[in-house]
Amino acid sequence: MSESQRSGRSLPHTSEPGEPAQSVPEAATSMQRQAKLIDATTWKFIVVGIINTIVGTAVMFLAYNWLGFGYWVSSALNYIIGSIVSFILNKYFTFQNKERSIRQIVLFILNIAVCYLIAYGVAKPLVLAVTAGLSPKMADNLSMGLGMILFVALNYLGQRFIVFANK
Repeated sequence: MSESQRSGRSLPHTSEPGEPAQSVPEAATSMQRQAKLIDATTWKFIVVGIINTIVGTAVMFLAYNWLGFGYWVSSALNYIIGSIVSFILNKYFTFQNKERSIRQIVLFILNIAVCYLIAYGVAKPLVLAVTAGLSPKMADNLSMGLGMILFVALNYLGQRFIVFANK
């Protein structure tokens, strides 16, 4: 007699109709693997992120503070240059993706653009709302810093689960 028959409870269904049933431990392990967001790939992404953040941040703050470019141009230059570094390193080092397609490049560009617009579009009004009285230059610098943080989180999810997802 099975455990479910002895206890009167039914065990959760762990397979699709027409597929062989998985045991509960196998199904749990499978779900844990799928749900695990922090693994070796995450750490590789962080290393690549440090590299392209150093490059992109230097470009952004130099463009804004020394070259006199505005908020949007300076932050956009950060992501144009940083994204080129990011694509190459994440494709071959982080996600070890061998696919060669225009589709992947388009997805990467769309991911970067959407993450950029969301992160920086949220950061600036949020910082302005919280930091009334700061100089516009200080508020913009804080906004760019917050935008970077938001961008990293959104970009990781987009690259891992959309652009370089294993098929």
